[in-house]
Amino acid sequence: MTTSCPVPEPGEEQAAEAGPRDCSRTVRGVSHRTLAVTEPVEWLLPEEEPVAVVYNRRSFAVMLASPADLEDFGLGFSLSEGIVAKASEVQELKVQRLDAGLSVQLSIPSVRAAALLGRRRALEGRSGCGVCGIESLEALRQPLASVQAPQVGAEAIARALEALNDHQPMRARNHSVHGAAWCDRQGNILLSREDVGRHTALDKLIGAMSRAGMDSGDGFAVLSSRCGFELVQKAARVGIGLLASVSAPTTMALSMARQAGMVLAVSARGKGVVLLDE
Repeated sequence: MTTSCPVPEPGEEQAAEAGPRDCSRTVRGVSHRTLAVTEPVEWLLPEEEPVAVVYNRRSFAVMLASPADLEDFGLGFSLSEGIVAKASEVQELKVQRLDAGLSVQLSIPSVRAAALLGRRRALEGRSGCGVCGIESLEALRQPLASVQAPQVGAEAIARALEALNDHQPMRARNHSVHGAAWCDRQGNILLSREDVGRHTALDKLIGAMSRAGMDSGDGFAVLSSRCGFELVQKAARVGIGLLASVSAPTTMALSMARQAGMVLAVSARGKGVVLLDE
């Protein structure tokens, strides 16, 4: 097997980039084009590894993720989960390769670290799961902060949704990952990130936006996936007021978005857009 993903070495720091890094792995198989004829093929699969999120040397969660843009993930996860209120509270961030996987090590103020002791996740976070390790229904129903929905036309949203595939290099190779992108009010994509998990892709985007100094209230995010409630929660915590997704949201996601004042947009037939803001 061969891989294209730039996995960081100990002490190596990766610079922020506008586009996501490709994490695909080539594997060999046999293609059954008909029941009678077979031929060898090479297939590209998305890489997925366990990534431990560690605050002040104490493990908080283990997520399954594509092993690229992990600096963005660590910062974005910290912001979208409310572990820190602003990026400047992350005093140190580094990615380490371990025998069992990868570790994102973050140093945060002691008062923030102490608050984590009561909400430590008990299970690993699977790539398709947004609530693994949440120990109570009350934790799931935490009220969201109000956000301000930006004034964005349907044409701009449709333009961004149509352009999203062009900003997903990993999907172009393996057709198996989610994407999240940040757009200006005219629908131009400014940043994008990818991951095997939809919520992890959004975390990476949030981290990349923070590192680039982008205003989360001046634009909107587009998602290649269904808009689940965990994406609404993460977006609201960092002040994103409009989420556009390829597939329709769940009823819980729409309910949470309405409570926060967030607008959800969905790709419709042709080049149409449905806005769910009432």
